[in-house]
Amino acid sequence: MSKALVLFSGGQDSTTCLYWAKSKFDEVHAIGFDYGQRHRIELEQARKIAGLANVPFTVIDITGLLGNSALTNHELSVDSKHPRDPNLPATFVPGRNLFFLSIAGGVAFNRGISDLVTGVCQTDYSGYPDCRREFIDHMERTLSAAMAPHLFRIHTPIMHIDKADTFKLAADLGVLDIILEQSHTDYHGDRSTRNPWGYGRLDNDASRLRAKGWEEFCRRYPDLVPPGFG
Repeated sequence: MSKALVLFSGGQDSTTCLYWAKSKFDEVHAIGFDYGQRHRIELEQARKIAGLANVPFTVIDITGLLGNSALTNHELSVDSKHPRDPNLPATFVPGRNLFFLSIAGGVAFNRGISDLVTGVCQTDYSGYPDCRREFIDHMERTLSAAMAPHLFRIHTPIMHIDKADTFKLAADLGVLDIILEQSHTDYHGDRSTRNPWGYGRLDNDASRLRAKGWEEFCRRYPDLVPPGFG
């Protein structure tokens, strides 16, 4: 029986990857992280989605271990530059995916799982260096070396597709409605406004990228757009 562990936040990308994993593996587990993120509501949505998908979901509390980001310091603007590197947005969380994958590797090892799935993407993103396939390849080798002879494989289903094709992948998997209604991407944690592309406001990169991707999805794949959502 093939098994996979999905790094799951409850956002558009990781939700799509969760259902991708369900289409590829016999048994799927999910793991999420509470790191004090301002959009912590994503974890509430993740629990709901995991329930809908019938996937066991574990949330690990690492509050206070990650910082120096507008996602953990609510006094910083999500639209400003990072205080340590002006080439990065303030929403970059130093070490986040490094930490997440390290913990996920340990959890996977103890559950007899070799396949990790993560929704990182370097095609249509905010420029985070730990979302590149180069970083993922290094982590794959590092985890395998750290827990040898256990060999890890890290799958990145949306690494080389844009947000429009991420929506298409969800449509192909039959879960576009779950992406639109249940997943949460907005950095401010706002679920008061329902848009054609989901919940949130166009005042942060996460929602702007999602909205732009939806617009392109509707243009590129009009036959896949649900009635009333064009």
